[in-house]
Amino acid sequence: MYERTALLPVSVDNALAWHARPGAFSRLIPPWQPVLLVKPNDGIGAGATLTMRLPLAGPLGVTWHALHEAPQGFRGFRDVQARGPFNRWEHDHVFEEAGAGASRLVDRVSYRLPLWPISQPVAGWAVRRMLDRMFTYRQDTTRADLARHASLAGGAPMTVAVTGASGLVGQALTAFLSTGGHRVLRLVRREARSADEVSWNPDDAGWDATALEGIDAVVHLAGENIAGRRWSDAHKARVRESRVRSTESLVTALSQLARPPRALVCASAIGYYGASREDSLTEESPAGGGFMAEVCEAWEGAALAAEARGMRVAILRIGVVMSPLGGALAKMMPAFLAGVGGPVGKGSQHMSWIGLDDVVYATHFVLSREDARGPFNLTAPTPVTNREFARTLGRVLHRPAILPLPAAAVRALFGEMGDALLLGSLDVRPRRLEGLGFRFEYPELEGALRHVLGRAAAR
Repeated sequence: MYERTALLPVSVDNALAWHARPGAFSRLIPPWQPVLLVKPNDGIGAGATLTMRLPLAGPLGVTWHALHEAPQGFRGFRDVQARGPFNRWEHDHVFEEAGAGASRLVDRVSYRLPLWPISQPVAGWAVRRMLDRMFTYRQDTTRADLARHASLAGGAPMTVAVTGASGLVGQALTAFLSTGGHRVLRLVRREARSADEVSWNPDDAGWDATALEGIDAVVHLAGENIAGRRWSDAHKARVRESRVRSTESLVTALSQLARPPRALVCASAIGYYGASREDSLTEESPAGGGFMAEVCEAWEGAALAAEARGMRVAILRIGVVMSPLGGALAKMMPAFLAGVGGPVGKGSQHMSWIGLDDVVYATHFVLSREDARGPFNLTAPTPVTNREFARTLGRVLHRPAILPLPAAAVRALFGEMGDALLLGSLDVRPRRLEGLGFRFEYPELEGALRHVLGRAAAR
């Protein structure tokens, strides 16, 4: 038997409603152990089912079929393994009142390993450690998500369209918004296949946007992966076109609606400030020079054109996002886990980073505030040097972090992209977010890394 308890900042009814909404399961998947949803969760009521595949190595994986059963003697829900890696697995999600506006979540798991009892002394400790990591993450995320929704409650649920919904930020954002009771429409480049999808053409402003008539807001995240390959002239052209042309297409289509959305929240990047600057940068700092600065200026200018049609426009200048599911951290992890990680170049260059959850929370905050317009730096308030980053990641992973990657090797491997993204130095501060009262969930790098890598101290 395994049991862990968390105090939640909402009533039992609100906590149960959060768990019953479509994005809840996605929000609770540990990012260090990605899960493929073969059949998404269809609720938490008795008879609901869920099928997922847990990757092992390469093409190998384990399929897990779960069935929800009626709770017995408690308020909440129970999921049972119908078929999967355990001989037996029953997970009770128990919700108890804990005073005015608060509740208690008790995760209680009864399980038996294959080949029990022989396997218990051999693998029991590893399973216990896995459960500690998983439920620490799940309960921390549940608590934080509920608190964020509660802090901005009071208005009517929104209908929000999201481009780039299948990307790193898009998947997390759409799941989070749905758990808050908001309706999410995913803009897809293919033909729509469900009621929550809308087909759009980022290369042609003539696409039919009537399905977006009267929605509340659009979050525009779509764009070619900047760090996907070396910056050839062709790749740089794709990066620019995927951001600028898609934004122009989106704004033109929205502007032709009889009732365009009240708000457009458009992604940008801290590359707006250039590759390297000596000064501490805020939203009032001028644009820098170089390829990324030119792209970001044109990107933001295309979005700001929506103001002429009466839309509130907010620009998110996003820093280095911390998640093992993608981006810079995912690329660094293999070397650090192998014990051969370390600083890049001199290591003195500044990294303006942000946790993935704080990107989601800040985007939700900007969406919900009518006074949030113009540029916002989505970076943690505590930028670090590259050397500090390497030491912190090594400490979290219990690995050495002393082998540097020389600047010459970076330039040989990555060319111009390496100079801009790995050797560049930007100290970017989130002055406007903090000025509006936004509170970061993970203001310090070590806490952010421990959360997304499952290395937080079990409470």
